Amino acid sequence: MPNLANRVTIIALAVLKRSLGSKLMRNIYTKILNVIAILSPALLGLVFAAPAHAHHVMDGQLPNTFMQGLLSGMAHPIIGLDHLAFVIAIGLIAAAVPRGLPVLGAFIGGALFGCVIHLFSFNLPVAELVIALSVISAGAILVFRRPVTTAIFAGGIAIVGVFHGYAYGESIVGAEVSALSAYLIGFSIIQFSVAAAACYTVEYLKAKPAPWAQNGVQLAGAVIGVFGVYVLTNQFVA
Repeated sequence: MPNLANRVTIIALAVLKRSLGSKLMRNIYTKILNVIAILSPALLGLVFAAPAHAHHVMDGQLPNTFMQGLLSGMAHPIIGLDHLAFVIAIGLIAAAVPRGLPVLGAFIGGALFGCVIHLFSFNLPVAELVIALSVISAGAILVFRRPVTTAIFAGGIAIVGVFHGYAYGESIVGAEVSALSAYLIGFSIIQFSVAAAACYTVEYLKAKPAPWAQNGVQLAGAVIGVFGVYVLTNQFVA
């Protein structure tokens, strides 16, 4: 299984790289949204059916089929609000970074790598702590409007992506190859889609232009940052 998981990761990264660099990016993104729209009823059912499992779907059970793996992978970054907050934040930040949208692929690549090393039973310490700090940091960047270069943005989200992906791996350890492959595809699709939607929203508002758009981004950053503090504090209280 580890060898197959590694191959799936390599293939997924190659596909993402080609897609992100393509002139047909918007068409690809539209197709992804269509797929999500088709699967959304089942996805929402999983999300609301598992309130007791903060980072798990399907009642905490391993997915057994390709479709279950796909839906589980797509639901995990939504159910895990710390992951969701960070993905939204990097999408908002990407709008102010040169070539920010394609660079979001660095986070996806890091998440895939982090998930795979978890499958190889590699121990990555303080993963939850880093995730909480990443949410706080992303919120602070939005609030204080700190300029971020493309290289720093790509490197930063790639590194943090490893920790987010490692957390995702907890839900899929021991699954069959088809479900595992679908899980990797699922969380890659949903994360890029959410981040890209946030990025496109900011770019759309800038084009208007909407005078309240920048304040809205800063407010979103404040909410995300405060939520990150809550997640961090909860780790020490729990």
